[in-house]
Amino acid sequence: MPLIIIFAGIILLFFLITVYKINAFLSLLITSFAVGILNGMEPVVVLQSITTGIGSTMGSLALIILFGAMLGKLLEQSGAAYQITNKLVEQFGIGKIQLAIMITGFLVGLPMIYNAGFLVLIPLIYALASSTKLPLIYLGLPMCAALSVTHGFLPPHPAPTSIAFIFHADPNRTLLYGIMIAIPSIIVAGPLLSRFYSKWELSPPRELYVARDFTQAELPSLSASLITALSPIILMLSGAIIQLALPAGNGSIKMLKFISDPSIALFIAVFMGIYLLGIRMKKKMSELMKTISASTAAISMILLIIAAGGAFKQVLTDSGTAEYIKQIAGGLNMSPLILTWSVATLIRFAIGSATVSCITAAGLTLPLIEGTGISRELMVIATGAGSLMLSHFNDTGFWMFKEYFNTTIKQTFMVWTVMETIIGIMGLLGVLVLNQFL
Repeated sequence: MPLIIIFAGIILLFFLITVYKINAFLSLLITSFAVGILNGMEPVVVLQSITTGIGSTMGSLALIILFGAMLGKLLEQSGAAYQITNKLVEQFGIGKIQLAIMITGFLVGLPMIYNAGFLVLIPLIYALASSTKLPLIYLGLPMCAALSVTHGFLPPHPAPTSIAFIFHADPNRTLLYGIMIAIPSIIVAGPLLSRFYSKWELSPPRELYVARDFTQAELPSLSASLITALSPIILMLSGAIIQLALPAGNGSIKMLKFISDPSIALFIAVFMGIYLLGIRMKKKMSELMKTISASTAAISMILLIIAAGGAFKQVLTDSGTAEYIKQIAGGLNMSPLILTWSVATLIRFAIGSATVSCITAAGLTLPLIEGTGISRELMVIATGAGSLMLSHFNDTGFWMFKEYFNTTIKQTFMVWTVMETIIGIMGLLGVLVLNQFL
């Protein structure tokens, strides 16, 4: 019976989001109530479970998501992302321009959510296509692959960070393992895949291409741009590597854990950005604070969706559904890594939102890893990889790609959907390979 209720809940979520066009936050709350009551919970108990889930999720994630949004907006408004892109292209030259774009997408994508990173970089792709006469897809696909991989696999992005907390995984190790898997995934889904579409003649839609030009005096230095963009990643990776290398009782570990915590790393990066990209460039503090305020307003719905995902997970736990799933799955003789990837894939196909699908899948498969010895960090990456699979009409990324690259529906399926599916499969393969060594 609990499995039937879960299936009915996912179907309800699908209809609420895709048919009735109710936003994901409200849809998840409605579904949480429905699943709890159908499982025999009293309405008041369901409400308590939902508030507990929202509180615990936001308590661990709010600062990370907010600081990440602030950093991303500072990089965008200051021209730091523009500076990084131009300098990389200058250094690599036309022959290695895809490599430059991949690195740019990766650097910009680490602190910025996919949609924001896409909108920041797509004018630069247009400008490069115009100046180099290279096909738009040839230049754009490496960017999209890099942004998508960082969005799905790597903390401090909201979705992988939130499921890292659900699985009680170490965010720094998740980032370290995720980068190992991300690099081959981007190469296959970006430059290699783009070769199949190199003959396509696409041009930017005029109504969507609004280029923003920065004068040289407006741009921060390359060193300031790179330091600001990479500082949280350097801090988090350093913490992960040193914690693996030093014995647990070492006195430096506590300080390293503090500095490399995603919230603190992003907090430090924001203030570095305010100084290096703002104050040092003679910008007024009031102007910088407007940028900060705009960034937090832009991600308010993301915060709410993640909070509602935490509520849904808590209802599944408190209703006993999670324990029931654990007992059933124990008899399937299937790796929890494959199972969480499969569940995330199915929900992604039904609902469209990568964030909703990975959070929902994590809540469903959390009980499966107890006592298995499976790396919790790899569970995070496997779930994130599944949440990128089979993108189609119900995914905003699908429509953004179609409109900004001026493709037909058929072409969008041939490029975008194939790219996302390749990333999802590469993510699963990478997780299974790493699992042999961890």
